[in-house]
Amino acid sequence: MSARGLFVTGTDTGVGKTRVAVALIRALQAQGLRVAGMKPVSAGSAPGELNEDVAALHEAADVKTDLHDLNPYAFTEAIAPHIAAERAGMRIELGVIAAAYARLAAAADVVVIEGAGGWRTPLNEREDIADLAQALGLPVVLVVGLRLGCLSHARLTVESISGRQLPWAGWIGNHIDPQMARPVENLATLHGCLPGPSLGVSPHAPHERLTRVPQWLTLPRDLVFSKK
Repeated sequence: MSARGLFVTGTDTGVGKTRVAVALIRALQAQGLRVAGMKPVSAGSAPGELNEDVAALHEAADVKTDLHDLNPYAFTEAIAPHIAAERAGMRIELGVIAAAYARLAAAADVVVIEGAGGWRTPLNEREDIADLAQALGLPVVLVVGLRLGCLSHARLTVESISGRQLPWAGWIGNHIDPQMARPVENLATLHGCLPGPSLGVSPHAPHERLTRVPQWLTLPRDLVFSKK
C-alpha cells in the first residue's frame, strides 16, 4: 500500500471516531510501525487547553509532532466547524491541512486521521469532510454508530464514499446506544449491505482507555503499511 495513512470518518458526530482512531493507532503500533495521530479540525475545548479528542490521539501516538500539525484548526465552541471558523474570523483551508499531513507523514510510518463530525460536515462555504478525504486520498475507515437510524446513515455514507472512488479500508460498528432495539439483527443487515471488510464491532464502553489493541478490532491482511 503506497498510502501513508488512514482516514477515519463517521456516520454522524458522536459515534466514536476517536475511540476507533486510538484503537487503529494501537493496532498499527503492534505491527512495529511508528504512528502519528491527526485531528485536522477540532471544536470544543477550554481556552488554552487541548480538545479531548486531540489529547487522546496525542497520547496514543508514538510519533510526537508539532501540535499545530496534529490539530491545525482548533476552536473553543463545540459547534459545526465552518460556523466556529467564521465566528473566529477564520476560514478552514484544505491546503493547510494537507501540508500538515505531509509533515506528519514524513515523520511517521503511518498517520491515523480523525475527521470532524460526519462524512459531509461542512468545513467552509464550499468544502466538507468528504472533500478533505478526497484531497488526501487515503483509505477510509467508516465508524457506524449503532443506534436507531444507523442503517440509512451507513448506506448513504458508503454510497457517497463509493461515488468519489476513494480507497476503502472497511467499517467498524460502535455500540453507542446500549438500549438499541434488535442490535443483532441491525448488525446482520449492516454486514449484508455494506462493503467488506468489517474491522470489528466495539462494545459500549464510552470511558474505556485503550492502552493496547482491543480484542474487537481486526485489521485485514491486505491493509499493510511499510516501515520507512
